[in-house]
Amino acid sequence: MIKCGTQRIETDRLVLRPFTVGDTQDMYRNWASDPEVTRFLTWPAHANCDVTRMVLSDWAARYADGGYFNWAIEWKENSSVIGSIAVVKLNEETEAADLGYCMSRAFWGRGVMPEALKAVIGYLFDNAGLNRIAACHDANNPKSGRVMEKAGMKLEGIWRQAGKNNLGICDEVWHSILKSEWKAL
Repeated sequence: MIKCGTQRIETDRLVLRPFTVGDTQDMYRNWASDPEVTRFLTWPAHANCDVTRMVLSDWAARYADGGYFNWAIEWKENSSVIGSIAVVKLNEETEAADLGYCMSRAFWGRGVMPEALKAVIGYLFDNAGLNRIAACHDANNPKSGRVMEKAGMKLEGIWRQAGKNNLGICDEVWHSILKSEWKAL
């Protein structure tokens, strides 16, 4: 694995970049305070901007480690930060990463998250030298699985009652893609 860290990535509609504390208002307003966005996540909706600022301060301090990958998803049209995508688990021994993502409801159903996910997958394979990328979703949130499929990930299976989110214990539906499969797309 190459410890290249969170670098700027551009797509047609997005800029993926490291978070700054200056993103507090966008993050809080656009998704972190929305209980519908956090419904299937492992962290609760933020009660106020102070919580968001504390989270962003922690994230900003981690960027010095080249093994930390956490992108702000910025909408190019107005430079608003509308979501996040990050490596939530990294296994250097097997050159594998598990990803997590969330985004403002205002952008759901517009192909934004598959666009961001594809960009991050490509970056992690091409720049960080990873071999396997996976992600999971609550079985009750199939739209997240569609995001993974649109990004080229394949269904691996269901880990029954293996996860816990804001709704309680849940079945995790896992998808993954290997570097060799990515290169063949």
